[in-house]
Amino acid sequence: MDLFKTMLLVGTGGFLGSVLRFLVYYFVERTWEGAFPWGTFVVNIVGSFLIGILFGFWSKEMLSESGNRLWITGFCGGFTTFSTFSQDGLRLLQQGHGLALGIYIVGSILLGLAAAYAGAVLVKTV
Repeated sequence: MDLFKTMLLVGTGGFLGSVLRFLVYYFVERTWEGAFPWGTFVVNIVGSFLIGILFGFWSKEMLSESGNRLWITGFCGGFTTFSTFSQDGLRLLQQGHGLALGIYIVGSILLGLAAAYAGAVLVKTV
């Protein structure tokens, strides 16, 4: 696959994922207000589950290399967000919400990995 086509696939997927991330974040934050960054948390857990599903399809050769670039690298890369996770963590730290920060960090990592694994297992079993 040539570099230009790959960039278009990743860019298109990234655009779609970023827009969806904004919408999910916006509606979750409006629903669950408070110090805890629910918007980013939900986006990253859902995105991890989706990555697991897509990785499962790719592992079973049901997703092409182009599909991998569009959906996993582009879409999921644009949808999930480590930078906002870090920003939210820094905000919790600065505001003195140590317990919420610990729950956010541990919960994001453990639930994110569990969600990715669950997605991959789901595809493997069907």
